[in-house]
Amino acid sequence: MSRSQLSRRALLAAIAAAPFVRGAAAAAWPIRPVQVMVPYPPAGGADTTARILYAKLGTMLGQQFVIENRGGAGGTIGEAVVAKAAPDGYTILHDGTAYSINGALYANLPFDYDRSFDPVALVSLVPNILVVTPSLPVTTLADVIAYAKAAQNGIDMASSGNGTLQHLSLELFRVMTGAKVNHVPYRGGGNALTDVIAGQVKFFFANGSSVVGLIQSGQLKAIAHTGKGRLKSLPDVPPASDTLPGFEAYEWNGVFVPHGTPPEIVHALNKAINEATEAPEIRQRFEQLNIDTRPTRPEQFGSFVKGQMERWSKVVKEANIKLG
Repeated sequence: MSRSQLSRRALLAAIAAAPFVRGAAAAAWPIRPVQVMVPYPPAGGADTTARILYAKLGTMLGQQFVIENRGGAGGTIGEAVVAKAAPDGYTILHDGTAYSINGALYANLPFDYDRSFDPVALVSLVPNILVVTPSLPVTTLADVIAYAKAAQNGIDMASSGNGTLQHLSLELFRVMTGAKVNHVPYRGGGNALTDVIAGQVKFFFANGSSVVGLIQSGQLKAIAHTGKGRLKSLPDVPPASDTLPGFEAYEWNGVFVPHGTPPEIVHALNKAINEATEAPEIRQRFEQLNIDTRPTRPEQFGSFVKGQMERWSKVVKEANIKLG
């Protein structure tokens, strides 16, 4: 047998064996630390859920999950890093609501959300809570709507920045009620809350995990939340959908991997995340922060994200919001 025939046979054997090698590597995952990209600054909602979740996953799987915060441009800078990463299960994306909004806000992204990532699992759902300055003479959402419609120049409503869920929530409120709402964007929710407490701006759809203590201490008045049912930490706060059917807005966090990651790794990560979020100590911590968890399969999470993209792209177009 000639040397060229031997080389050809060796090449064919290597090609045939490759799926088994990849399968074995996937089955052994993780065998080294996993990099977790959180494409937002530290101490935000995504960062909070990430640090709770991956501490648990590290214990469960016997490997360290190393969190890297790389904020900027609504999360697209960190997302672009993961989009280019090797699809081997050792770089994952812990993203949030902006993932479902950015495609409608930014015209020239260096990646495609549908083609660059594969969905793994939903981690958390957090409703917004409409909070107001305590001295304001409103107690229900119907009161707020009437107050806004009666105001000659409308009402000023804060957001944590242009294109954020808080911004889109107030735009959805404006569309569904017909009230005049003037958008007052801040650099982050903390700055907005400071001014709402002081009465500089009197209305804000705040992240539900960030205002529980402020509501319970009386520094803010809660009007309604944008989820379903009642919140365990604030059972007296009704859902906005009781007054405005269909009004829902969630801050969500979920996990994605670069497109083409072996399905064995995707399913192993999905299984681990679902088990972690169902652990009693994790559920208790999340409930304290008004965070809901819903175990999902990868395809279920993918459908959820698609629905969120469709919902918020309509609001973005109706409000004519463009950031780049």
